[in-house]
Amino acid sequence: MSYGPPHPVARLLLTPEDKEAPARAQRLLHMGLGDQPDPALDVFAGHLAELTGAPYAMVNFVGESQQFFAGLHVRPAVSLARAGDSKPQLGRSMGRDHGFCPHVVVRRKALVLEDVRDYPRFAGNPIVDEFGVRSYLGAPLIDSTGMVLGTVCVVDMDPRPWGKAGLETIKASAVDLVTRLERRQADGLPLL
Repeated sequence: MSYGPPHPVARLLLTPEDKEAPARAQRLLHMGLGDQPDPALDVFAGHLAELTGAPYAMVNFVGESQQFFAGLHVRPAVSLARAGDSKPQLGRSMGRDHGFCPHVVVRRKALVLEDVRDYPRFAGNPIVDEFGVRSYLGAPLIDSTGMVLGTVCVVDMDPRPWGKAGLETIKASAVDLVTRLERRQADGLPLL
């Protein structure tokens, strides 16, 4: 029996196993999603940020080894790095071991974290210390085939009481976006 420090891979075990990831990657490729920023999805993320009052909103497609924010909104004059901090800036991609969206995808259910520090399973996630994320609200993007493509989510650097209204908003936004994505794929219609 060993009582030394935990094995370095132990942190990765916090990210749930995603058996649908290979099929999802193929579905996203077929739909033309998941590897390019999409201006229409940026607009959708901006609208989601307005609805929730969150400084950050994302349309996130989760692949086999990384997440890609095809839609991203960062409130102007807001930075994940506070004055004097050396925290990294949010980009368009992130590893699967970062963030809470991989949990939403595998659980197939919305996730509300008003203060991530209140949940031991999530408090140790790298984005808490690296980016300063303190609250999260996300819902899965479940298409008509039953596959979870990714998530819509919002985050804040401060604890947030998202409440029932926040949960209903994020879930309705996810359903709305999937409808738009499938309509765009089938009919070639614009997303927004």
